[in-house]
Amino acid sequence: MKKLTILFVFLIQTLNLIGQVKEAENIIKKAPKVDSLGWKKGGLISINLAQTSLTNWAAGGQNSVSIQGLLSLFASFKSDFTIWDNYLDIGYGLLQQGESKKFIKTDDKFELTSKFGLQFQKNFFIAGALNFKTQMTVGWNYAKDTQKISNFLSPAYLIIGLGIDWKPKQALSVFGAPFTGRLTYVGDSELANKGAFGVKPAIYDSLGNLLKSAEKMKKEFGGFVRLFFNKGDFDIEFLKNVNITTKLELFSDYLNKPQNIDVNWENIIVFKVNKIISINLITQLIYDDNVKIPIDSNGDGKFDTHAPRTQFKEIFGLGFSLNF
Repeated sequence: MKKLTILFVFLIQTLNLIGQVKEAENIIKKAPKVDSLGWKKGGLISINLAQTSLTNWAAGGQNSVSIQGLLSLFASFKSDFTIWDNYLDIGYGLLQQGESKKFIKTDDKFELTSKFGLQFQKNFFIAGALNFKTQMTVGWNYAKDTQKISNFLSPAYLIIGLGIDWKPKQALSVFGAPFTGRLTYVGDSELANKGAFGVKPAIYDSLGNLLKSAEKMKKEFGGFVRLFFNKGDFDIEFLKNVNITTKLELFSDYLNKPQNIDVNWENIIVFKVNKIISINLITQLIYDDNVKIPIDSNGDGKFDTHAPRTQFKEIFGLGFSLNF
């Protein structure tokens, strides 16, 4: 009897231990994955195509062809006490419409970001960041083909900031830099002389003779906040086939109208139909107090004033995408 009692107790304890092991395994499976140390590299290549063809179409319209490409790369290094994140985003788009054989630019972006941090508490880093933005080709006011409104390195923005980065995962970061310098450079003399993008314009006499050339560089000092989120590292069941990347940047110039905060908010949403084909939505919202938009205040079809305005861009299409 005593042996049976001991055997019974042993079986109960064994079953209890097995249950505890299985419970521990379930907890581990549900726990968020810890970012591994060392280098992590990857990216996204996306090409969107659209075409419209009309023949004897009574409702009217125009034939059109458009193509838009996106290349997004990252390389991140993590050790026990340091992080180093690097991102490169290049986007370009063209549209040909109607009888015109000219292609109109619909997207043009080159952006490089690098951030290095030293950990001082769990998920918190003292960090320095560098962000560079420009475009690659000339931009025109297509209502007036002779009016140039942008060019390569016109504008170009360089932000260098020092602050604190909260980074609980590789795909989530909130960086706040109370000490930030921003340089705006306009390399095109024609645009700089007009005072485009906030640089000091050239000075002319009453006869139109140039007295003083424009200052091609504008310097600002202020505070900078950058939020970055990528859904890829988060297991969200109802978004299983959707990848979302969002980036929000805020800048306030301490020395000139600090209440007018510059905003740059970008989103990339990729819905995977299969391994190659995807539906892509790209949006960007910009507000920059230094960029003056032409305004027709009288409604007479003529621009009579310039003022800052909210800028918005949206690109939606079916195309090919590859994550690696």
